[in-house]
Amino acid sequence: MRSSRRSFLAAGLALPAAGLAIPTRSAPEAPVPEAPAPGPAGKPVFRTLGKTGMQVISVACGCMLSSDPSVLERAADLGINYFDTARVYQGGNNERMVGTALKSRRKQLYLSTKTGAHDKQGALEHLDQSLSELGTDYVDVWHLHGKSSAEELTPDLLEAQQIAKKAGKIRFAGVSIHSGHASVIPAAIQSGQIDVLLISYNFTMGSSLDALIDQAHAAGVGLVAMKVMAGGFRRNAEGSPIRAIIARPGAMGAALRWVLKNPKIGTTIPSIGDMEQLEDNFRSMSAPFSAADEKTLAAHLERIRPLYCSMCGECDGACPQGLPVAEVLRSLMYAEGYGQFGLGREHYASLELAARCSDCPGCQVKCPHGVEVARRMLRAQELFA
Repeated sequence: MRSSRRSFLAAGLALPAAGLAIPTRSAPEAPVPEAPAPGPAGKPVFRTLGKTGMQVISVACGCMLSSDPSVLERAADLGINYFDTARVYQGGNNERMVGTALKSRRKQLYLSTKTGAHDKQGALEHLDQSLSELGTDYVDVWHLHGKSSAEELTPDLLEAQQIAKKAGKIRFAGVSIHSGHASVIPAAIQSGQIDVLLISYNFTMGSSLDALIDQAHAAGVGLVAMKVMAGGFRRNAEGSPIRAIIARPGAMGAALRWVLKNPKIGTTIPSIGDMEQLEDNFRSMSAPFSAADEKTLAAHLERIRPLYCSMCGECDGACPQGLPVAEVLRSLMYAEGYGQFGLGREHYASLELAARCSDCPGCQVKCPHGVEVARRMLRAQELFA
């Protein structure tokens, strides 16, 4: 259950979690951080990523929307030492760009990537492709991407990660989770084979994930937060055919600080597409979450409540036509929130939908959190179908 609007921001700022011992492994030695270059106001803050022992910066670099190598180079100059990409991002081109931008300082950085393959052979082939594109012989974290149920953590895929570990191609095994946290997180912990969880986590969720986060932390599983800006809603990419839904001033920094006040989160990977985003995120890293931030987010929540789907799973299976509501709305978030129309259209096309909302006399899906499902679904179909 989610907390009320009055209580969803109640937790106070706490100190970073204490580090845990790094396990024995045959993979390369951990990176040695370089002294950061002079940068915007603020200072880098490091945390220990669970039992991996990795000392990672608390605001890392999500590379999904990155296309400018100079932004990643500048991020590394500022002391950002964790960069997250995936085999699927930009058709493999993102891994290539990340590898090229960071090649000269690979030994000082941590790299994570992901596979969306559904079997062991496919996953291991993806990993080899990722290593080739990144220009490295290992990655620090390799995630099974986008798992939404315990059943998707198959023995076959878990074995692929262990094979890769023994071969020295990965240091740690991870799982990324957009939805289905209540199913996937306990399964990952119980497997005893997952070192890192990449979870959707932001201020709209209040305390709904607290118990699961506590369980993972107690088990020594490192936690990385994504979707920390709750859909972004900051601005459009140039040339996008949709109008941006602009966030309230300061909302993005406040949203990031809300996540950072949880000491059990090892790091965050907000998307960084340009120098402005990079410097905004950097400034937010060492600033405490304030009463002003709380008010800003409360107002921003009311503004995005009809728009933003957190993929909580409560409407799964509710559409009589079988439409995956949360995934459709995720496409719309990419377009309107991130300003990435092409990415939204690509994700929508991957769903291969056979039905349309206009075929129904009235929508039966009701979001308990206030998302205007019928209107948003029609909007997505108008944009992408």
